[in-house]
Amino acid sequence: MTIDPRSYAYPEDVLRERIILITGASDGIGRALALHAASLGAQVILHGRTVGKLEKVYDEIEQLEGAPRPSIAVMDLASANSESYTTLAQSIGQEFGRLDGLVHNASILGERYSIEQYDAVMWQRVMHVNVTAAFALTQVFLPLLLESDDASVIFTSSGVGRTGKAFWGAYAVSKFATEGLSQVLADEHRHGRLRANCINPGPTRTKLRLEAYPAEDRDKLKRPEDILSPYIYLLGPDSNGVTGQSFDAQ
Repeated sequence: MTIDPRSYAYPEDVLRERIILITGASDGIGRALALHAASLGAQVILHGRTVGKLEKVYDEIEQLEGAPRPSIAVMDLASANSESYTTLAQSIGQEFGRLDGLVHNASILGERYSIEQYDAVMWQRVMHVNVTAAFALTQVFLPLLLESDDASVIFTSSGVGRTGKAFWGAYAVSKFATEGLSQVLADEHRHGRLRANCINPGPTRTKLRLEAYPAEDRDKLKRPEDILSPYIYLLGPDSNGVTGQSFDAQ
């Protein structure tokens, strides 16, 4: 039976005992996913760059009945170096011994300028946070992911990462690269237990969407809580063997 991830129905303990790291978990889709995954039994590792915001999400999870106590991983992807990534992976490895899910949710928009006008420093920053950091985190966590019997890596794509559109600059190019990174990783592990896929969230009520469309009526957009089914599908056991694909959340 073919499953449509957008309408995926799952039991209340579908992520029980799974250890899942979510980048950009301070707000938006990352926060919503962290809360929901924890409510489904996952041991969630909250990544972000601001301790106070992560602690608020931590406290919210602590209030969920039966949810495992989360962990916090503070790191600014814009300034992180190889030592930062390695230290984080070692810390998580010592605490948990494996990683069952890695969700690359953190992204920055950059500037909505033409290629002619785009600032080169900003271009590098967007590509670093959206692509290079995702690569580096995936690389350092691969040994822990390969310790899992059913590991899933989820990358965040975009509609402008499939069809290029004017004035989307580095953000669009970074999402094309993200699709490629996911496909390469999936193909390299096609005979193993690790799977890699992309999710395009679509128009969602987030800060990044507000930056891109400041005049848009936010009340007409889906909330982050409304688009989580594909994430749960790809993080859970029913997507075993599903890899190298790109899904729309809406």
